[in-house]
Order: sequence, then C-alpha cells, then structure tokens
Amino acid sequence: MKKSLRTPLAALAAAAVMTLLAASGLLNKADWAASDAWYQSRSAPEEDIVLVGIDQRAVDEIGPYQEWGRDIITMAIEALNESEDCRPAAIAVDVLYAGETDPETDQWLAEAAGSYDNVVTACAAQIADTFQESGEGLFRRERFTILGLEEPYAALRQATTQGHINAMLDTDGILRHHLLYLDLPDGRRLPSMALAAAEKYWEFHGLEPVAPPPTDGHGFWYLPFAGEPGDFDAGISVADLVAGEVPADYFAGKVVFIGPYTVGLQDNYVTSADHARPMYGVEYQANAVQALLLGEHKGEVGDAPQLAVLFAVLLVSFILFWQRGVALSTALWAAVCGGWLALSRLLYGQGLVLHVIWIPLGVTILYVACIALNYIRSALEKRRVTATFKRYVAPEIVNEILKEGSDALELGGKLTNIAVLFVDVRGFTTMSERLQPKQVVEILNRYLTLIADCILKNGGTLDKFVGDAAMAFWGAPLPQEDYVMQAVKAAADMVSGSRALSEELMERFGQTVSFGIGIHMGDAVVGNIGSPQRMDYTAIGDTVNTSARLEANAPGGTIYISRAVAEQLEGRIRVTSLGDSVKLKGKAEGFEVLIMEEIL
Repeated sequence: MKKSLRTPLAALAAAAVMTLLAASGLLNKADWAASDAWYQSRSAPEEDIVLVGIDQRAVDEIGPYQEWGRDIITMAIEALNESEDCRPAAIAVDVLYAGETDPETDQWLAEAAGSYDNVVTACAAQIADTFQESGEGLFRRERFTILGLEEPYAALRQATTQGHINAMLDTDGILRHHLLYLDLPDGRRLPSMALAAAEKYWEFHGLEPVAPPPTDGHGFWYLPFAGEPGDFDAGISVADLVAGEVPADYFAGKVVFIGPYTVGLQDNYVTSADHARPMYGVEYQANAVQALLLGEHKGEVGDAPQLAVLFAVLLVSFILFWQRGVALSTALWAAVCGGWLALSRLLYGQGLVLHVIWIPLGVTILYVACIALNYIRSALEKRRVTATFKRYVAPEIVNEILKEGSDALELGGKLTNIAVLFVDVRGFTTMSERLQPKQVVEILNRYLTLIADCILKNGGTLDKFVGDAAMAFWGAPLPQEDYVMQAVKAAADMVSGSRALSEELMERFGQTVSFGIGIHMGDAVVGNIGSPQRMDYTAIGDTVNTSARLEANAPGGTIYISRAVAEQLEGRIRVTSLGDSVKLKGKAEGFEVLIMEEIL
C-alpha cells in the first residue's frame, strides 16, 4: 500500500470503529451520566408551585397511611378550596384512587374534587414490550405497549381531570425523561399529571398555553430539572391542611401537588438531577410543571446526525494527531474536547440536547492511541535510522538525522553539493602475495579501521569499502558548514596515521604500504539507491567519478585535489599545482590537478 494512502485509510478505519461503538449503545450509560452532570443545574423553584406532603409527620399525627380513608384527602381539598377568592389554579393529587371503597366517603371526595374544576387525579398505565404475530408464524417486538390503565373510580373520574403518573426510568435506572402523554388503545390521548396541571394553570390565569415540548414517538421528552431533591419542599404537611394551620390565600392561583413525601411510601426515584439522593414523585411532577410553564423545552438531537458529526470529527482528529508531537497533539485534543463541551452547553441553552461524551471520549481514545502509536513509530524509526547510518556516519550526525525523521530512508535522492573522497591502499596487492591469508586480513582490517576512524572523526559519511579502497563524502545526509575542509582534514589524518602503521608493518613483514587519496567537490545525487529489499545510501554523478579518477592517479602518500577544492580552501591549505599534466580518464584537456601539501 502506498504510504500516501496509509494515513487517510487508517483515519477512516479508526473513525468508523469509534462511530460503530457509539451506535451500538455501549456508551449510553456513560454518556447519560456525563450528560446529567453537564446539563442539569439548579434554578430557583417557581413560587406558583407548592408541595403538600403526605409525610412522616402526617403519618405520626393521623395514623398509618394504610389505614387512612379517602376523607383525609377530601378534607385537604376542601381546605385548599375554602375560599372562592383564593383557590388554587390546580390541585394535583398524586395518589391513585381506583375502585370504590366506602360509598359515603367516595361520594364526598368526588363532590369536593369536582366543586371548582381544579383537581387533577391520577391514572397509571401498565406498559410493557410485547411480541405481535406478523404472519406466517413470525413475530415482531412491539415496544411500549399499553396493556391496561388504572383510573379513578367512576364518580371521581367524572368530577375531575385525569393525568397519568407513569415515571419511566432509563435502562440505567435513572429518571431523566417525562412522558408527556399516553396514546391509549381506545384512541384517547391522556396527558401526564404535570401537563394536566399546567393546562389548569393557564386556563385559570387566562394565559395562552405554551407550545408543547418536542417528544419522541412514544411521547417522551428530556426533562431539565429545575431543582434537586428537597428544593420544592416548603415543609407543608397534609396534616397542616387538615388542621387548618395554613392560610388558604397562600395557595391562591398556584399549582398544588399532594402526594407521598416519606421513604416508607416508596414513591421516589433516582433522577438526573442527583444520582445520590432519590426524589419523591411529587417533586418530579413539580419539576415537570415548572419546565412546561416556563417553556424550558429540550429536544434530543437524533442519533443519525450526531453519528455523522462524530465520524467527521474523529476522522479529522486522527489526521491531526497522527505523526504530531505530544505538545501539539495535546493542544489539539484539549481544543476539540473543550470546544465540543462548550458547544453542547451552548446548544442546550437553545433547547438541543447532544451526546456529551461521544466526541470527547472518541477523540481521547484516538489521542491516546496516536500518542502511543507515534511513540512506537518514532522508536522504530529511530532504530531504523540508527541501523542504517551508524556504520557510515559519526554518532552526532546520526542524532541529527533522528531529529529530522526518517524521510531520508526512502528510495530516491536529491542533488546536493558535497565533497567526495576516495582512498586506496597502495602496494597492498604485492604484499598480500607474500603473506598468509590470515596476515592479509589482519593488515587490511588495520588500514580500513584507520580509514573509517579518520572519516567518522571528521564528520564524514563512509559510503563503502571496495576491497582495499573506500569512498566517503561530506555535506550529506545533513548540511555541514565546512564540509570541504573536513574532507581534507580526514585525508591528512589518513596520511599521518598511515606512517605509524607503515613503520609497524616494516618491522613485522619487511614491507610497507601507503594511501593514495583523491578529493573533489561539486553537485551529486545523494540518497538511497537500490530496491526496497536492498538499498545503499550513496552518492552518484560526475563529482564522484572525478574524485575516483584523482585517487586512481595519486601516488602512495599523496593527496590529489581538484581546483574546485583548492579555491574553496584558498588561504587555509598549501597546494602544488600539477597543471593538466595528469590525465584523468573521461576528463577533457585542461583539467587541473593539485597536490594538497599541508593544512595551514
């Protein structure tokens, strides 16, 4: 696969995997929890919403709740409606009175509740997923099927407005949606108790009803809780109403909820407002009414467009993170995650609910993965570069190459101005004919080690050994400030070092050898030449050929250089010109050859 395609294809794969993960629903619980923490915030409870609790104090004063008759709630309703001038806009009784008990108290409750048409009584539906036959023995799953409905007994149903009190938890056991209505099998649409109470409020005050919130196919909408558990609690017990201890005008024009407000009655839920403390059912209803009255509507954006945005953001993020440094990647990660959180909060204020965690989590996973992969890739590149160049160039040059990256390891080259040195061991062939193979190898290795040391010490790139000859160049793979002088210094060091080695050979074998060296400078193509399976980092071109011709004609112990080298180092070396007396193969007449005598 072409390298140019690897990054976009990897980005597509990574973005697709993360998008499928989000679409699978595996992130739902984490996303819901994050959304609760990010979106839900407290605000001042509306003064026009009042809770009257069937609380522990009422149970202590009146008696166990299971022994209460319907007369208690009847007296509470009568106390609220005591004065026609200051009656509540709505009295929502969050208690289910299905079936008749005592005819006298049942009739009393129905008459009290129907006196001013401001009472909302509770209904509860039995809802479940069912399987419906679709023909030929096949079944399909029908979600949210209404199996039955518990309603108030007939007299109370006729005297009041009904509203359902179904509280549907999400699959993580948290209550964060409100079921605005139920479409019953008989064609009726039953509002929630909160909606029915809100409609009573608008009617009582002569207000234009607020447009309903956006709902899904089953009537659910995302509820922005105004308060946490206890925020709507004014400390009013149903016992206070029965005893006449709260002035009737306190409730004038308000929405009043009467319902269980003690743990023993088991009417509480963990909500998105607070995962630690449960909220009583009447508090949940109060939050829903406040949102309806104020038009605090929140609509959840569909998954399809959010998945499309997620895929696009992840795709771009992967490309941004790939092969970037840690500092830049971290800045990009913070910008993307922080930007998404800020955008989601801004859009929430405009009534749109986005998945909070999808993009930050996906981007974070890609960020960590890219950092890890970049580290591994960098380590592998370092090993590759080191393995490629450590035999040819000085360690400090290898370190510089590592900083630049591994582009130099790709096949191909570039035109570079370099200085090229060729060196050959004069007299070695004659000596090898008189010595044992083991001695020949020992002597050759000593000379080649000297050559390599001189090249690397002076910052050169050791291109290759060819028998008893070697090639090196300066000015690549990295630019060097004084590369021509470094080449000349390496040659001088070779000549100087060979003298001591020659003296040792004379003592041991009675014969010595010396170096013939040629140096030229100019443009050459430098790079990796060969095949992907076997390549050499080398230089090719006329500059290389000319340097080889100079070395081929240089006597032992002599350094031949070109006029280009002499001019480059004018005033820094002493030379002797041989004019065009030395004829170089492949060179036209007039090519000047000079002997480098010494470095000044």
